[in-house]
Amino acid sequence: MGSATVPATDASFEQEVLQSDVPVLVDFWAEWCGPCRALAPKLEELATEMGGKVKVVKLNIDENPQAPARFGVRGIPTMILFKGGAEVDQIVGNHPKENIEAMLNKHLA
Repeated sequence: MGSATVPATDASFEQEVLQSDVPVLVDFWAEWCGPCRALAPKLEELATEMGGKVKVVKLNIDENPQAPARFGVRGIPTMILFKGGAEVDQIVGNHPKENIEAMLNKHLA
């Protein structure tokens, strides 16, 4: 986990994500997932570059099964964008940084 991304758990999900004042991109990931590990540096860069405008949160699905089940996560990596406590967008897979940034900017404008 990098310094710009925030770890979340089932217990902290409500506070970290749903009650956040800024939009939150949640990365549902696992240690054993190669694409998740490849995605991590891109999310770290986005978290640094977009700090203050969006929060990037990482949730390990093996350690925290409730949130992924609640939001219908079927494959990983899955990134869900929450704004005002509601799910507003979702992308699945290891996407180029530009694609993730475009999705975020669409909801920040």
